[in-house]
Amino acid sequence: MAIKIETVQHRGWGEVVRIRNGAAEVRVLTKVGPRILYYGLQGGENQLHEFTEQCGLTADGQYHSYAGHRLWVSPEVERTYYPDNFPVQVTRLAEGLKLTAPVENAPPGTGLQKEMEVRLAPAGARVTVVHRITNRSHTSTEMAPWALTVMEGGGRAILPLAPRQPMSKQHLLPESVMALWSYTDLADSRWKFGTKYVQLTTELAPDAGFREQMLGLHNPSGWAAYFRNGHLFVKRAAVDTGKAYPDFGCNFETYTEPGFLELETLGPLRTLKPGQTAEHTENWWLHKDVPAGQDENWIERAVLPIVNQTE
Repeated sequence: MAIKIETVQHRGWGEVVRIRNGAAEVRVLTKVGPRILYYGLQGGENQLHEFTEQCGLTADGQYHSYAGHRLWVSPEVERTYYPDNFPVQVTRLAEGLKLTAPVENAPPGTGLQKEMEVRLAPAGARVTVVHRITNRSHTSTEMAPWALTVMEGGGRAILPLAPRQPMSKQHLLPESVMALWSYTDLADSRWKFGTKYVQLTTELAPDAGFREQMLGLHNPSGWAAYFRNGHLFVKRAAVDTGKAYPDFGCNFETYTEPGFLELETLGPLRTLKPGQTAEHTENWWLHKDVPAGQDENWIERAVLPIVNQTE
């Protein structure tokens, strides 16, 4: 089946644009954004979380999470929360859409303009998401693109650690970094730290000190995954070796609070001069009928072979 692009009704949003190929579909918002609202296999459920109470909220000057997939600006400061609740300009592409938000000029303006290209492969479930942030102001700014995918709750995130090696003269210096937030509790039962992977689940334990948990990594493998109800979501983003990343050097981050989990990638930090554009690309895949598990043997046996097919 060729790529089909059409408008459909979706919950409290009214019309949204659906991109489908017979195997998978993506739905994007045009009343706000740029935002991806839905990603799933044809006839299946949405793998992305949606905040029902925020459906249809537009142009009120307030930031709303909405959920789905969004584009932010790192480091996380006040401008990160500039509302993306205004209509976007839609440009049709051969395999998807380009969504361009208005320049963020309304007070307190950032002078930035966000754009997202969403392309679905002609077959299978691969989605390419190109994120762009252009500096439309008259001054330079330090920033990094930050892509956040909000997954439906009830699953587990999987992030690979840098390869482990015995101590030797070739391995005297640290090879990776882990960033912790003020509310990160490594004793929280939602975390599972292994030799090769970090896992995070969404269930809130009765003895949890904080509702929220977050962690960042420098991830040289360039992928992360989320397993839920037999479905495995994989995302990849290129790693720019030698460049500085936000949050002490993190290119992948994950966050959860009850009900959902975010898989996040970041581009390198850069000084964005007036007129310049920062670009950051993710590729997504979705597989079904993946056997459930929890330990690293399960990851190596059931998850990693699927991940390796995405290289």
